[in-house]
Amino acid sequence: MSRKIITYIIDVAKVWMHEYRQIFKDEGTLLFVILVPLLYPVLYSWIYNNEVVKEVPVAVVDCSHSAMAREFVRHCDASSDVKVAYRCNSLEEAKDLVGHQKVYGVIYMPEDFGTRLGRMEQAHVSVYCNMGLMLTYKAIFQTCTAVAADLNSRIQIELSGAYTAREGEITASPINVRDVPMFNNTGGYGNFILPGVLVLVLQQVLLLGIGMAYGTSYEKHGFVRLKPMLERNFGLSRIMVGRTLGFFVLFVMLSAWVLLAIPRIFNFVHIMPRGEFLLFTIPYLLACIFFAITFSFIVRQRENVMLLVVFTSVPFLFMSGVSWPKSNIPEIWQLTGYLFPSTFGIQGFIKLNTMGCLFSDIWPEIKALWMQVIVYGALATLVTRWQVRRS
Repeated sequence: MSRKIITYIIDVAKVWMHEYRQIFKDEGTLLFVILVPLLYPVLYSWIYNNEVVKEVPVAVVDCSHSAMAREFVRHCDASSDVKVAYRCNSLEEAKDLVGHQKVYGVIYMPEDFGTRLGRMEQAHVSVYCNMGLMLTYKAIFQTCTAVAADLNSRIQIELSGAYTAREGEITASPINVRDVPMFNNTGGYGNFILPGVLVLVLQQVLLLGIGMAYGTSYEKHGFVRLKPMLERNFGLSRIMVGRTLGFFVLFVMLSAWVLLAIPRIFNFVHIMPRGEFLLFTIPYLLACIFFAITFSFIVRQRENVMLLVVFTSVPFLFMSGVSWPKSNIPEIWQLTGYLFPSTFGIQGFIKLNTMGCLFSDIWPEIKALWMQVIVYGALATLVTRWQVRRS
């Protein structure tokens, strides 16, 4: 190995270590670069670890007082999703309980419920749900629908005069529909949203860490963190490679914690092989690092980057297509989402980790990430060159 190459590697290592020293000297940067990616995924996963809501409290208004009405309410209460917490005499009383958030729904049995069933007429049950919380609405409505379907089947069998259990089964359900959940076998909110959030956390943490570090340098007039490197006559390429390697090596380890360890600890769906994890993580982290360095050009104060990251986190998540169908997102926002590494990173990670795709199946996302590496790498080099001149 020639002396020039050895000198280049040593210089790059010095820049690398210099960046680490600057990170560990700054308490704010240390907090966002190290502690946030270690603790934030744990907090999110812990909150959503139950996956689905259970024992949602409801109020019952039974004006029928019939045996069938009591059986309907008893079956709802016996389910794992709904709990009959209050029995009211009127809808106004139940409405007051919903307003005070003591219950999230009301089951109303009209006065003629039992009478209409006894006359072999169609009876009605009214279910009122708090639509402010979609998960509680889902639990209440699906439970009432399942109980109604079960009671309907029993009434059909009794009226059909079937002699055998098989005849009764065919009478109640001529067409049997089997519900097979794909990819999210628990039907839980954690498995639905957490994979996308974990990938987005890595990008946002890099934006925070790099933005705060360079914002601090800008506040001190002249990017003082670059002066020790310039005094040693380090060129632009050495500074750029050293900076990139410093954040890349650090976040490869943090990515293993966020994307590999966290799903296993909290028993979320995780079927991505480790080899494919590395092939996916390399372009995603590089794109995020160069994007963050480019983004740091507009940061003039370290506090500003926190406001920008908080403001953009939810739009980034929506534009990725994980929380809302991408086909229903306006085209202008779809094109805007292509500017950010998180859009392709979230889609690629979900396909590998949750849907069981092969690496060849996410080749479009990988190509897009490598294109962002090239484009944002060039822009990040220009930003670093501008910072060097300011120094």
